Amino acid sequence: MVSGSALSAAAKQAEQLRKDGNIYFKKDRFGAAIDAYTEAITLCPNVPVYWTNRALCHRRRNDWLKVEEDCRRAIQLDYNSVKAHYMLGLALLQKQKLDEGVKELQKALDLGRGANPKGYMVDEIWQELAKAKYMLWEHASSKRSWELQSLKEACEAALREKHFLDDSQPEGFLDEAGISHMKQLEVLRQVFRKAGEADIPGEVPDYLCCKITLDIFRDPVITPSGVTYERAVILDHLQKVGKFDPITREPLDQSQLVPNLAMKEAVQAYLDKHGWAYKLD
Repeated sequence: MVSGSALSAAAKQAEQLRKDGNIYFKKDRFGAAIDAYTEAITLCPNVPVYWTNRALCHRRRNDWLKVEEDCRRAIQLDYNSVKAHYMLGLALLQKQKLDEGVKELQKALDLGRGANPKGYMVDEIWQELAKAKYMLWEHASSKRSWELQSLKEACEAALREKHFLDDSQPEGFLDEAGISHMKQLEVLRQVFRKAGEADIPGEVPDYLCCKITLDIFRDPVITPSGVTYERAVILDHLQKVGKFDPITREPLDQSQLVPNLAMKEAVQAYLDKHGWAYKLD
């Protein structure tokens, strides 16, 4: 049986190895950092940060299989690990598992917003999530476009066939049949144009965009004055410019910001229908 003092000594040694690994990492000595984190894991395998630190080294080396392995282990130890879900999402995207990757990135984003909504990682995760969702939209859009085009061509062929059969009618009927045929073709094209509209990139409506950045909302919050801002942006304003609403100029404190859930749902509904809006400039 291992004594408490032995366990304590192992934990101290493992923590020192983590610090050594961090130093190596900052100097881009990823092999040495991996060795240090591996020793720390050997001593204390149930500390999730050792696994995520090593996963970060594997990420820098583009060794995505090992990133996935270490992140899955970290999540087993701590399901709320933002970094583990984030890097696992990236690893899954590398394997072209877009749906699974998006799910992990979304989990990382939700956890990150809860822990530190203004943290650099939240914005980084959102950008990766947006790129992944845009890729999903691109794939789905291409498939829809191909299916719509195929269906349109089939419908046009059926109309032409019908028109050809109508040519056997008496002469006075032919003019009416020709006009009817042209009208049907135009209606058909209008229907397919309408069906494809959601996949045509356009401008995001102003009400779905932050009044400061003019970008589509990611994490909207509303002030007592009734103005909605992007959370990280208004927090930055309150810290660096002053404790007031930038539009109404009313006094404003961070504690008064409330998540605008209705706006968040509206943005998500818009993005679900117009996936092209995920594309970042």
